[in-house]
Amino acid sequence: MADRIELRGLRFVGICGALPEERDRAQPLEVDLDVEADLAPSGASDALADTIDYGALCDAVAAVVAGGAPQLLEHLAQQIAEAVLAVDARALAVTVGVRKLRPPVPHALATSGVRIRRSR
Repeated sequence: MADRIELRGLRFVGICGALPEERDRAQPLEVDLDVEADLAPSGASDALADTIDYGALCDAVAAVVAGGAPQLLEHLAQQIAEAVLAVDARALAVTVGVRKLRPPVPHALATSGVRIRRSR
């Protein structure tokens, strides 16, 4: 599937991490989504009803981040992928990127993150 909806740079504050300071204090997280779907119907019709609601996708990610406190980015990404695929049956697959914007490592590291792809 070559068609995809791209949502970049969704920012949230949430608990994610295994270190004590990560369990006690929320940190900034950034999420990217590539949602694979057939966009030909909406491309032809120019009708909102023929595409996946971008706001609903963002709301699903926000709910996952707000509702949990995983230790691993991998687990958070998996939960986000499952929530995104549940939003609309027209979403055939999703690639989720999750990054910590202030990773707790003793090195000059801008971000740390994971990227996963899940499909139906």
